[in-house]
Amino acid sequence: MSLKGKTAIITGSTSGIGLAYAKALAAEGAGVMINGFGDAEAIENERKALEEMSSAKALYSDADMTKPDQIAAMVERCTEEIGTPDIAIANAGIQHVARIEDFPPEKWDAIIGINLSSAWHLMRAVVPGMKAKGWGRIICTASAHSLVASPNKSAYVAAKFGLAGLVKTIALETAPHGVTVNCISPGYVWTPLVENQIPDTMESRGLTRDQVMNDVLLAAQPTKKFVQPEEVASLAVYLCGDAAASITGANLSMDGGWTAQ
Repeated sequence: MSLKGKTAIITGSTSGIGLAYAKALAAEGAGVMINGFGDAEAIENERKALEEMSSAKALYSDADMTKPDQIAAMVERCTEEIGTPDIAIANAGIQHVARIEDFPPEKWDAIIGINLSSAWHLMRAVVPGMKAKGWGRIICTASAHSLVASPNKSAYVAAKFGLAGLVKTIALETAPHGVTVNCISPGYVWTPLVENQIPDTMESRGLTRDQVMNDVLLAAQPTKKFVQPEEVASLAVYLCGDAAASITGANLSMDGGWTAQ
């Protein structure tokens, strides 16, 4: 499958699943705009590598996903410098683990803002261009936590359940226009987001690092293996192809059997 001539914009894509999306789409020839935070030199190296991989232009945006005006400006810049986004992937996410009585309200607001509201603002910005072209692919990185809950993750679970509902709604709105909207719901993927929540889980549950890894993170996944970012990215590439034109409004699990239980 070739995505040559297509333009993709991916939020939260300077590492982890988001960067895997960018690499997979660039490998198919798409021009890409990546977004996120991190070391400036490392990000520039990734941007250059994406251009070499795709033979198309690659851009970086440091747009803050808590600021709707910056999200809109990011899409506008992508349109001007690469092209109207054909593919938009809402991947930005943060996490905080705590019991509800200990959960800081500002953490709730940040998680809902970045994990859910930013996806809405991204969709709002890209849908008109996709409708005008009569073709588009919108993908959201949800989670097994869009289908089942875990303790101490009230904001994250609420955001991911909301994201699954948002996907279904916008899928219905865009279905007559050649635009598909889906979410991928991985189990635990070995990314900085997962690694960084280990200390909080150790503290909140009084466990060692190994206990968190084996008895908490992988306890729910029958395969007892972390999902790899490249696996998630491969599914996203498939969803961008013509063979997936009838898949819309779907919540696709990739969780090692977690939600089959």
